Amino acid sequence: MCGRYNVIDNPNVRELCATLGIKLYPDTRKNIAPGGQGQFVVQRDGERQLLDGIWSALIQPKPEGSGYRPHPDFKTFNARSDRLGTSKLWRRLYTSQRAIIPTSGWHEWVGKQCYELKPLDGALAFGGLYQVYAFGEELVPAYTIITCPPHAGLSHIHDKSLPLILQLADFDAWLDPTWKHPEIFQSLMLPKLHAGLQITPVDSPKALVPVGPMEVVEAD
Repeated sequence: MCGRYNVIDNPNVRELCATLGIKLYPDTRKNIAPGGQGQFVVQRDGERQLLDGIWSALIQPKPEGSGYRPHPDFKTFNARSDRLGTSKLWRRLYTSQRAIIPTSGWHEWVGKQCYELKPLDGALAFGGLYQVYAFGEELVPAYTIITCPPHAGLSHIHDKSLPLILQLADFDAWLDPTWKHPEIFQSLMLPKLHAGLQITPVDSPKALVPVGPMEVVEAD
């Protein structure tokens, strides 16, 4: 995953949030980058919550003393699926601090050309991990998106990884913090498309205006 995604407050995202049992809807944000603010769903204190947090699992106060930033020594906006059981950080979060990131689409680049990848219908539910930091009296959520091996049908756009895309049947177990046996999720880490995707060249990730024909990658 190249490190950009978007979420649009539209009927598709609202339907996903309703399915997740969330009464709030994510704000429209067309170009969420690592270290930026994103929103994600967790299950805490017996209820589903939509948290606003920083996209990077390891964060720290900014040196100038205002706000927070990703830890400069580590890239933690993505968590590779093959390291969830071996990395000390990912193993701890994977056990009970799993999240779902409502998403409309994500961005990849081929050279200088940006492409938006989004479902033919509906919204996406990215699988991720999270933690909530306590900096003094301030609580600051942070999260990461899990990436799987690359998908052959998308190799001409991005041949390194595919974000983990969860299905409705996965939601309850994934969000349940009392389920501490994540090995049952191993089959979810395969690079599989359960629904078709459309790939569109766009002018920029900020505007998302199409500048060329759309390509369709069918579901597996």
